[in-house]
Amino acid sequence: MKITETKFNGLFIVQPKVFKDERGFFFESWSDSFFRENNLNFNFIQDNHAKSNDPGVLRGLHFQKPPFAQTKLVRVTKGAVYDVVVDLRSNSSTFRQWFGIELSEENFFQLLIPRGFAHGYLVLRPETEFLYKVDALYNPESEGGISWNDPELSIDWMIQRPILSKKDLSLSALKDSLEIF
Repeated sequence: MKITETKFNGLFIVQPKVFKDERGFFFESWSDSFFRENNLNFNFIQDNHAKSNDPGVLRGLHFQKPPFAQTKLVRVTKGAVYDVVVDLRSNSSTFRQWFGIELSEENFFQLLIPRGFAHGYLVLRPETEFLYKVDALYNPESEGGISWNDPELSIDWMIQRPILSKKDLSLSALKDSLEIF
């Protein structure tokens, strides 16, 4: 595996070593010992799997407030997404900034997202499947979110009218989510 740092403290791109031949491929998507050797010590306790049927589905931007904040290791198993995170850590040099990356079944990239980030993704292909590990259980009372089109963030989602859930349509502005972490 290769771990690439981003300008965001604790946010890493993880590229597994993929072995391909005429039969298909094999790779380790998670190795506790490898992550610990790289000082990335997480106790992932749950895997979540989401499927989106149509391109244009946008999920997020979601987060869990402390003490139920979550570290996530996210990847696409089928299809592709444009994955976006927003740094909500008030003591961070990248506070209120966002980062985006395409994750796809072809590039095998994973994104390690530390606690204190909002997370969302735009589905780019039909029948996309998204898998992620978390190090804390979901707590409905600690759920938070930021509107996908918050003008303060100016995220380039590459879409004007995404397909959103009722919940995501009602998310608030970034300014209403500050001073959480």
